[in-house]
Amino acid sequence: MSGGTPSGRGAHVVVIGNEKGGCGKTTVAMHLAVGLLRMGFRVACLDLDHRQQSLGRYVANRQAWIERTRVPLPMPQLRVLSPSKAEFRRQAEAEEQAAFDAALAEAVEAADFVVVDCPGSDVPLARHAHTHADTLITPINDSLLDLDLLGRLDPVTWDLKAAGVYASLVWELRQQRRRAHRSGIDWVVTRSRLSALADRNKLKMAEVLPKMQKVLGFRQAEGFGERVIYRYLFLWGLTVLDLSQSGIDMEMTKSHQAARAEVTALLANLWLPRVSERLGRI
Repeated sequence: MSGGTPSGRGAHVVVIGNEKGGCGKTTVAMHLAVGLLRMGFRVACLDLDHRQQSLGRYVANRQAWIERTRVPLPMPQLRVLSPSKAEFRRQAEAEEQAAFDAALAEAVEAADFVVVDCPGSDVPLARHAHTHADTLITPINDSLLDLDLLGRLDPVTWDLKAAGVYASLVWELRQQRRRAHRSGIDWVVTRSRLSALADRNKLKMAEVLPKMQKVLGFRQAEGFGERVIYRYLFLWGLTVLDLSQSGIDMEMTKSHQAARAEVTALLANLWLPRVSERLGRI
């Protein structure tokens, strides 16, 4: 898919969001950013999790490794948003949203893609960021517990009884976006930490998700497997796309090659503007 952004802005905004922590949002955000950089796009990142700052730490580690080794790794622009110090909740929320709008406006002018990493909780700033998403990526662990955030299932028939809390929130925010920007959100759900074993849980996830996506309005894409390499590279600020140019002594294994293929496949399945014609560059 090619062309401009659905919202008509200069940059395409990708929000990584889920109300649950530990589902791999930052891993997806960093690999997405580096993949787009290696295709020759300008990329800006906004980290909204001002407490953990996982994406901010990831990028800082990358910058430190570049300075230490002189390895010319591509770097995204980064802005970590700070919390408001206002005493009253509504005032603090308004200040944080205004700070986000200013940071996003600046990033949109300077980049082709803006990647926004949201905290793993339902906070007003994350909701506000969702309404600015051209593409929303929701990684979920390959678990029925994570699936419950999308939809409530009958334990006997496995039929969808009701939308889950996060799917209901996305529906509401989609309506807000249409009213504000006259455009929708392309919502993509990815299964993260996929095991190599075909257990009962994995088979049920594969069976139920395609049925849920028709009702809840998301697209499904395969995410990243349960591979140590994704977590191991954080300390250096590296991704699996950097291994041939990383400056660390590491043999390229079949597992590493499979991880690269997972990242490339996700980039292809996101249908981002002008990406399909540049996939060969990574």
